[in-house]
Amino acid sequence: MKKIYKDAECQTHALDNKTIAIVGYGSQGHAHALNLKESGMNVIVALYEGSKSWEKAQKAGLTVMTTAEATKAADVVMILINDEKQPDMYEKDILPNLTEGKALAFAHGFNIHFQRIVPPANIDVFMIAPKGPGHTVRSEYQIGRGVPCLYAVYQDYSGNCRDIAFAYGHGIGGGRAGLLETSFREETETDLFGEQAVLCGGVSELMKVGFEVLCEAGYDPENAYYECMHEMKLIVDMVFQGGLSRMRYSISDTAEYGDYCVGKRIITGETKKEMKKVLAEIQDGTFARNWILENQCGRMNFNARRRIETEHPIEKVGKELRALMSWNEPQND
Repeated sequence: MKKIYKDAECQTHALDNKTIAIVGYGSQGHAHALNLKESGMNVIVALYEGSKSWEKAQKAGLTVMTTAEATKAADVVMILINDEKQPDMYEKDILPNLTEGKALAFAHGFNIHFQRIVPPANIDVFMIAPKGPGHTVRSEYQIGRGVPCLYAVYQDYSGNCRDIAFAYGHGIGGGRAGLLETSFREETETDLFGEQAVLCGGVSELMKVGFEVLCEAGYDPENAYYECMHEMKLIVDMVFQGGLSRMRYSISDTAEYGDYCVGKRIITGETKKEMKKVLAEIQDGTFARNWILENQCGRMNFNARRRIETEHPIEKVGKELRALMSWNEPQND
C-alpha cells in the first residue's frame, strides 16, 4: 500500500506568509476557503463580478476579489469551479496574471490531464483532491477531523511544490485523515470511471431498472421505491463503515445468501467487458472530447437527458415518500 502522509508530516509551513486565492465559492470552494482561514492562512476568494456568492463569502469574513485581481495578489491559485468552465476563465483571468514562482492548484485533474489548461513552465502545479463533498470537508474540519485527500505534483518549478501541497492539505484538514500520492492522470481516469460505471451511472441505472421490473410485475411503486432506492443508503452506509464484510455481517443470512447467488447474474462478464470499454473511452479522450463538444453546442443532449431523467416514475414516487420522512432534510450550503 502507498504511504499515507499524516498531519505531522504535512505541517511544512510552506504557506506561511503566503496568500491563497480560492477560485469559486461552491461546495468545495467554501470549505477550502473557510478551513484554510481557520487554519491561520491568508485567503482570498476569487469570483466574477456580480456573483451571487460574493456577499455570502464576505459575510463569512472572507476577502473577495475578481479572479484577475486575486491571481495578481496570490501566491497560490486553487481553481474550484466546474471543469467545463475552467479553460475560458483560466485564459481570460488567470494566465495573464500568473507570474514566475506562483503555484496553480486543482482538486480534479481533468483539464491538466487532457491539456485543456497548459500552464507556463515557470510555476508550480499541484492537486489536492478531497475524497468527499465540500460540506463534509467543512463539517469534519469543524469537529476536529478531516477528509482523506489525494495529492499530486504535476510541475515542480520551485523544487518545493510537494511541501506547498502538503501545507495546503494540512490547511483544509486533509492531513488529519491522511494524504495519499497519485498523479493527475490516475486521479482523472479513475475518478471519471468510478462516476460513470459505478457510483453515478451504474448505481442510477441499477436502481431504476430494479424499480421498473417490480412495477411491471404488478407491485406497488411505493414498495418498489423502498426496496430499490431508499434502502440503498442503508447498505452503502454499512459498506462505508466496514466494507462488504461489515455489510454482510449486518444484513440477514437470507439477504447474504441472495447476494452470493444473484450478484454475478446481474453484473455479468458482459457488464465487465462494457466497463472496460468505458475505461478505454476515458483513457483515449473519447469521453473528454464528447463532454467538451456537448458544452460547446449548448448542452442540448445533456439538458434533454436531465429533463427526461427527472420525469422517471421513481423520481415522482420518491419525492412523495421522502416528504414523509421528517429526518430527511436537504443540506444548505
